[in-house]
Amino acid sequence: MAQPPHNERSESQLLADARQIVLAEAAALTQVAGRLDGAIASAIGLIYRQTSPQAGGALVVSGLGKSGLAGQRISASFASTGTPSHFVHPVEALHGDLGRIRRQDIAMLLSYGGETEELIRLLDHLKRFSTPTIAITAKNTSTLGRLADLCICLGALEEACPLRLAPTTSITCLGAVADALVLGVMSLRKFSAEDFAAFHPGGSLGRKLLKVKDAMSFKVGDNLQVLPTTLTLREALSRSTVSTRRAGAMLLVDDDGTLAGIFTDGDLRRKLAEHADLLDMPMAAVMTPHPKRISAESLASEAMSLFNRYRIDELPVVNEHNHPIGLIDVQDVMALRALE
Repeated sequence: MAQPPHNERSESQLLADARQIVLAEAAALTQVAGRLDGAIASAIGLIYRQTSPQAGGALVVSGLGKSGLAGQRISASFASTGTPSHFVHPVEALHGDLGRIRRQDIAMLLSYGGETEELIRLLDHLKRFSTPTIAITAKNTSTLGRLADLCICLGALEEACPLRLAPTTSITCLGAVADALVLGVMSLRKFSAEDFAAFHPGGSLGRKLLKVKDAMSFKVGDNLQVLPTTLTLREALSRSTVSTRRAGAMLLVDDDGTLAGIFTDGDLRRKLAEHADLLDMPMAAVMTPHPKRISAESLASEAMSLFNRYRIDELPVVNEHNHPIGLIDVQDVMALRALE
């Protein structure tokens, strides 16, 4: 087997090189930040308006090579923060995928040099459709920069590659400028943490933002009953809903429907040993009054904190009037953790 050529560079030299590359790219980001002008603010507003529910458009991102790969990430970032977006390869667009771009859409074309032939041809077709276009390139005097409706100019950048050839610094700066666009549109859209959770239901970030009302398994009127405190335990047990998964607690309410107490399976086991006539006692006498509770709008992570702090397994879920609407138990939250 052939041996790799001997390399005299030490670990410390490689570390120094790595640090220098990161510093070079950081310096380039500072340069680009200073070069930004009103075009980026105009682009943010245009994307926001064109992709609003009223306009019904989507942001179409296109690029070739490393710019195309960056474009796929950029499009995904827009989509995950509430802006309809998809990526179209410029070559595929010229061979049928133009049908994926509608008049009401807006296109973002990525090319550092601004002379990518396939993108220029795509831009020509987009102009025929009157589709608004935004170019991100190094020179606003390039063909792409001149023909697009808006041009965000990065300016000349020196690649961090030792040969000054491989797209490195330019791709980093492209990503940062695109992030500024993504977050600018996100701000105009007033995209909230709750919206983020809705767009990321399968991720750990989304689960951290999941609300109690979406995590609880037991819901009043579905698979959970609320019972008056005047019933005896025997009557309450006979009325409890039998379902595939039974709640481990009963919720008791006053005459006005407000939460009065909770009675758990653990309470039943403990009190049976204390009271021979337990089944004939009123629920008001055997329940735990004024139990810990949680709002339906609270985060599921807050429910887990209460479970741990008070060493309980069930929490009544109440609305703004303190009326029970459900029950969340520790297994509901543990199931979310198991997915992480």
